[in-house]
Amino acid sequence: MAVDPLAAPTEDPAPAHVNGEDDNDEGEEDGAPEGAAAGWREGKKKKKKKKPKKKANKPEQSDPPRIGLSKFFPDGTYPEGQIEEYKDDNRWRTTSEEKRYEEKMIMQDPEANYNNIRKAAEVHRLVRKHAKKYIKPGMTMTHIAETIEDGIRALVEENGLEAGIGFPTGLSLNHCAAHYTPNAGDTIVLKQGDVLKVDIGVQVKGRICDSAFTLNFEPTYDKLLEAVKAATNTGIREAGIDARLGEIGGAIQETMESYEVEVNGKILPVKAIENLSGHTIHPYQIHGRKSVLLVKNNDQTKMEEGDYFAIETFGSTGRGKVVEQGECSHYAKIWDAPNVQLRLTTAQSLLKTINKNFGTIPFCRRYLDRLGESRYLLALNHLVQQGVVNSYPPLCDAPGSMTAQFEHTILLRPTVKEVVSRGDDY
Repeated sequence: MAVDPLAAPTEDPAPAHVNGEDDNDEGEEDGAPEGAAAGWREGKKKKKKKKPKKKANKPEQSDPPRIGLSKFFPDGTYPEGQIEEYKDDNRWRTTSEEKRYEEKMIMQDPEANYNNIRKAAEVHRLVRKHAKKYIKPGMTMTHIAETIEDGIRALVEENGLEAGIGFPTGLSLNHCAAHYTPNAGDTIVLKQGDVLKVDIGVQVKGRICDSAFTLNFEPTYDKLLEAVKAATNTGIREAGIDARLGEIGGAIQETMESYEVEVNGKILPVKAIENLSGHTIHPYQIHGRKSVLLVKNNDQTKMEEGDYFAIETFGSTGRGKVVEQGECSHYAKIWDAPNVQLRLTTAQSLLKTINKNFGTIPFCRRYLDRLGESRYLLALNHLVQQGVVNSYPPLCDAPGSMTAQFEHTILLRPTVKEVVSRGDDY
């Protein structure tokens, strides 16, 4: 169970004497004979009892959360996520002395240290806890995104590429499944009947916690959300060292598509979105080379010790397939981008800004605005055309359909599987 810094601290009872003051109005000590206090004031060699010092209060998180996590975890050790033993042939790993030693060595390696992942996950839990109680119909997408991102920056104690936002906050609505965040001037307002996917990323030294949930504000699509959450939990359960990616996809699909949704008297099947997937996460690289499709397939690739996966599932009441649609907001420098000669000087300048502030971490146009960049669209499009930066337009199912998403990050440790982003909420 995660430690919750939002919980109000329990103070110790106040000591009998505070700030050096005695209970006796005349300054006498407890049990001292009459006149003893006066004798002490006259210089007699009588020692006064030392008063116990009042313990300093534990820090208390603000609401909204804006106090850096280092105040709550001064030793730099952050809570584990949910721990699950491996199944079947890998159960021996739990008690293996050799595997325990491997983990001990990892914890001593500043580059591989699990604490970077766990700090990012703890930030995620606190930010989403506030988001879930705060987000209401009538709010603009821009206000919601900035509230979430302000929380991330404060809690993770943003420090350039060392710590910050892991990717733009996804706030995809209704038939849009992924990759929407507001650009400057966006006026979209959240409505009572909307289904909102909230995809939040936090990074510490390049280790990204990628986790998402879906909100609805009336019950029509409750079963859709239930189906997708159950499918994500199935993917987590089936994941493990030596598990085959295609088989995990089949288990996810089977769970997802066992659900139906009734809308205006019509029964709609829930479909797994076939061209979206979970994925490995590498340092400073949100999408690694392994993917977990959400439908059964013939991918025989195995999960391996040390893999760090985003297990995310998407369900839809539509066709179960997404296409790119709408104005682009998400971008990322390509991990192995070629060293090309850029024709536009504005593109050269913009690339320097991207390298300095984001590296290969995904960013959005709002983040460039925040850095003071202006009139950069031509330069940004030139970087995309030259194969230096990737663009990620919104991904949408059929208009009129509804989509939902749930996601956790898992770490395949040598001894156990750790669901690092798991919390009390999901």
